[in-house]
Amino acid sequence: MSPVSMLLNILWILFGGAWMAFGWVIAAVIMAITIVGLPWARAAFNIAVYTLLPFGSRAVNRYDVTGIEDTGTGPLGVIGNIIWFVLAGWWLALGHLLTALALAITIIGIPFAWAHLKLAGIALWPIGKVIVPA
Repeated sequence: MSPVSMLLNILWILFGGAWMAFGWVIAAVIMAITIVGLPWARAAFNIAVYTLLPFGSRAVNRYDVTGIEDTGTGPLGVIGNIIWFVLAGWWLALGHLLTALALAITIIGIPFAWAHLKLAGIALWPIGKVIVPA
């Protein structure tokens, strides 16, 4: 991780990243408890780490990385994402949106607000995504 990414990640944690990562962990734990939600739990844990340290990484479609369509990137992934949206995606996205609005009020918070908006999109449709170095 570059020094700039490290500094941005530290500022990110201080300005809202930690509490949203905690929200992702809560969603992952709830999904894991249900047993049926284990595929969503894995994705939520991966994105929780990404939410905690977003600078220096990016989320991309798994098909773009592997070149192979799998369960998460095909029709079952769409169904999984719809179920995720109903169960947890909308409230995680809402949390990212509210945090982005609060950060956008300040000049220094605008880059962090933009990152929260990207994470809100991921919160709505996480299945089939993979985190790669930027």
